[in-house]
Amino acid sequence: MAQIIHIPTFSDSRGNLSVLDEAVPFPIKRLFYIYGVDNSARGGHRHHITVQVAICIKGSCTIVNDDGNATQHFEMDSPNKGLLLEPHDWHVMTNFSPDAILLVLASTPFDANDYIFAPYQHTA
Repeated sequence: MAQIIHIPTFSDSRGNLSVLDEAVPFPIKRLFYIYGVDNSARGGHRHHITVQVAICIKGSCTIVNDDGNATQHFEMDSPNKGLLLEPHDWHVMTNFSPDAILLVLASTPFDANDYIFAPYQHTA
């Protein structure tokens, strides 16, 4: 199940410094960022093996997560808050503010075969 992780941030009169190396629970093999998003949704997948942490380093967005049992909505609106996404977490990112920059750290390099695009089929 997806969960919020706290990113240690050190603040003083000069500004803020956030440190990721001990906050991220896996060795980082890939990082990318998403920005300039219109009203489109991004993501819409889960993975076979990749673990990710998503951090909105500027602006805000919403990440909707479905782990096959429950759906959660996470408001990503602070650069010292990360969302840990496990491989089974089907996620979609929406509601990007015009200035949003979403940084994603991944446990594996890109592999198209690691993606599962079909959402979970829930029974009522």
